[in-house]
Amino acid sequence: MNDRYDGYDQQSYELVGYDESGRPVYRPVQQAPSYEQNSAYGYGYDPYAGGQQQPAGQQPQQPQQSPSYDTYGGAPQQYQQPQQPQQYQQSQQTQQAQQATAYIPQQAPAPASQQAQQPDRDYRTEQFEFVEEPDEDSEDVIDWLKFTESRTERREEARRRSRSRGIALVVVLALCLVGGAGYLWYQGKLPFLSKDAAKAGAAAAAGPQNRDVIVVHLHNTKGGETSTALLVNNTTTKRATSVLLPNSLALSDEDGTSTTLAKSVEEDGSSGTSDGLDTLLGTDIQGTWRLDTPYLNNLVELVGNIDVTTNTTVPDPAKKGTVLVHKGADQTLSGPAAVAYATYRAKGEPQTAQLERFGQVMQGVLRKLSSDPQAATTTVQTLAQILDPSLTEKDLGAFLAKLADRAKEGDYKSEVLPVQRGGAISRSTADSVVENVLGGTVKSPSTGDSLRVGIENATGDKARTEKARVALVNGGYTFVSGGNGTAVATSRVTYADASHKKDAVEVAKTLGLPTSAVTKGKAARNADVSVVLGQNYTGQ
Repeated sequence: MNDRYDGYDQQSYELVGYDESGRPVYRPVQQAPSYEQNSAYGYGYDPYAGGQQQPAGQQPQQPQQSPSYDTYGGAPQQYQQPQQPQQYQQSQQTQQAQQATAYIPQQAPAPASQQAQQPDRDYRTEQFEFVEEPDEDSEDVIDWLKFTESRTERREEARRRSRSRGIALVVVLALCLVGGAGYLWYQGKLPFLSKDAAKAGAAAAAGPQNRDVIVVHLHNTKGGETSTALLVNNTTTKRATSVLLPNSLALSDEDGTSTTLAKSVEEDGSSGTSDGLDTLLGTDIQGTWRLDTPYLNNLVELVGNIDVTTNTTVPDPAKKGTVLVHKGADQTLSGPAAVAYATYRAKGEPQTAQLERFGQVMQGVLRKLSSDPQAATTTVQTLAQILDPSLTEKDLGAFLAKLADRAKEGDYKSEVLPVQRGGAISRSTADSVVENVLGGTVKSPSTGDSLRVGIENATGDKARTEKARVALVNGGYTFVSGGNGTAVATSRVTYADASHKKDAVEVAKTLGLPTSAVTKGKAARNADVSVVLGQNYTGQ
């Protein structure tokens, strides 16, 4: 059957199982050591003779073949096997052990029925032993990996902390910037976004500005002089201003006659003065407040004295050689001291210096006055003064409360209206104060209102101003003095609004000027038509 094997290599095999492909797996059957047995019985002993039986548990051996002799005719091969050296037997055992699970060549696989009858073997993990060969470099590799991982983790943690600190620093800086900018804005110290700039921008975006204006006349009952100021509350920009008016300011009375502010207050009273100021400045004065010095004294006492940074020392008029008001910052003034400081004018000082002190006292009073309209009205009523019919106690109290609110917020200032010699307002003054502060814009006259004509004398002869005034008043126009200017050769008649073009032509004819002198341009802020009298104007 297995012809490839000779008698020396023939053995018995037993079935031990099947591999994953279903093929049977055999191993050789352990043979009894023939060398020891044969040596016990000698060379001629036949183990199968005499009906000798195999010991229990052993497989029957293959039938004995006829003895064969070696090539040299010596002893038979089966008797030469026991005589082989021990090394040969050991090599045979090793070879048999290596072939324990070998496939028998040309052996057909077991039938499927036999495979099905083969019991399943349960192999468990504990039946196997795994031997791990130690590696002398493994510990070093593990230590290096641990070091690399820990170093990488430390770097990542450092990066995360650095990013967190950076984000926190940026947030803190942003909060500081926002807070600092907000504080500077509140204090009005941002050059590009101050409170004034923000309010001015809001006012420009909202369109025309709304102003409430009243005129206050301070009458010094002892000296007889008067001091006049326009109290302006700009409800659009949320700012307030005291515009201090010099007594030399030139006005026109009801019949067009030139006069001064001081004379108008004394002769024309509150109504005539208010109309003259409206004509000159282009404003709309809503009421007149006459404040005699005794009432100013009471007003300061009612609000609880005032604090003023005084610019001069004022002697006590009642006690010669003593000082009533000291010069310095934050001087507390009682009623009598406030009156003395508001009316004081040193020898040789211009009246504007006294006006500035009057403005300081008024601002100090407003800072101490209540911002509540009802409380302010109560203060006015307590004064028990006689007011102009055009201004009630309730209206005055509400108006002063608004000014008090502006003064407390730092949105209040005082400004003197500069005038030229002779009391006229220059064009630069009209643009800076009349337009910006008072809002004196040229308005189309209502029915029955006369056209306002501003006259600037540039002839070199001051007498020609009066000739022009008389001619305009007789023609039904309102004369507005524009002062004296640098002499020019040719007269000009200018109008700003196209609706006043025909009026400008009529004004030129009234003054005896050619119609070619009429041009469209920039007129004075307090006049509908402006006239510059040149040397070609004769007044004939």
